[in-house]
Amino acid sequence: MSKPKVAVIGTGGTIASIGKGPLDILDYGANNSMLEVDKIVELFPEVHEVADVLVVPFRAIPSPSMGFAEWKELVLKIDEVAAANPDLAGFVVTHGTASLEETAYVLHLTVKTELPVVVIGSQRPSSALSTDAGFNLVNGIRTAASPQARGMGVMTLLNDEIQSAREVTKTSTYRMQTFRSPDFGCLGHADGDAVAFYRKPLRRHAPDTEFDIRTMDSLPRVDIVYAYCGSDGTAARAFIEAGAKGIVSAGFAPGFCGPGDEGPLKEAVETGITVVQSSRAGSGRTFKSTKLKENGFLIADNLNPQKARILLAFALSVTSDPAEIERIFATY
Repeated sequence: MSKPKVAVIGTGGTIASIGKGPLDILDYGANNSMLEVDKIVELFPEVHEVADVLVVPFRAIPSPSMGFAEWKELVLKIDEVAAANPDLAGFVVTHGTASLEETAYVLHLTVKTELPVVVIGSQRPSSALSTDAGFNLVNGIRTAASPQARGMGVMTLLNDEIQSAREVTKTSTYRMQTFRSPDFGCLGHADGDAVAFYRKPLRRHAPDTEFDIRTMDSLPRVDIVYAYCGSDGTAARAFIEAGAKGIVSAGFAPGFCGPGDEGPLKEAVETGITVVQSSRAGSGRTFKSTKLKENGFLIADNLNPQKARILLAFALSVTSDPAEIERIFATY
């Protein structure tokens, strides 16, 4: 039986990093050594046992350097590779874990291919004694090749766990089990004998979305105001002055901004800036309280602040109508 064909696109990050030795699992970035994706695949030849691997060079950068330009180029690259390889079963994108959830969510909102897209990374560099890079790469490829992965939107795969890009977040600095979906858990597992799915994401996702990053030159500016005791609105006023089109309030749970931030954010709404209320708790829905209605704030549902920022930016790329933006947050 022929093996499925899976494209592996490399963007850098810890999985591409080489430390000073096998025990260098924290400060490996100081070694300034990052591999292109073809070299990563060479380190773990076991990938060829599970698929016919098509290596696609892209970037070798730390993941905090990812942004709109890289996201757009990545979507175009996926388009290009899918068109050139009609026998392709799916995609794997290797990525640094620091911003992995953000890139995965952007792809979840913007890729137009029907093929599965699985974003993977590692908590330890490929040079480490106990690196998770190899198994995450193998399992990411197995997941992308699975027929059951179709229709799931963009997923992540680390620590044998398959997560939805909308829900997953990094919850720990160093631990292997860092990627979690706090409210609903993982979609399934990539075990030694099988890739097993147990649920499907219900919210609208790629490829059936109203957002087309291909036609965009940039995203509208959206900033995040983080609530803390004593916050006095300085950050909110600075973002307004900087030209923000939208602001996400990473508020106190269950969803309200700091007293000092409320005035500037309410004034922002009055000037046409969209304010969306999220929570700094990292889990759970915000709700349309009386105060939020009075201030004209919208709600982020259960999206964390960094993902609410992404969805708000894409929403503002197609509409400035608060009712339509509210619909988008209830849809995606």
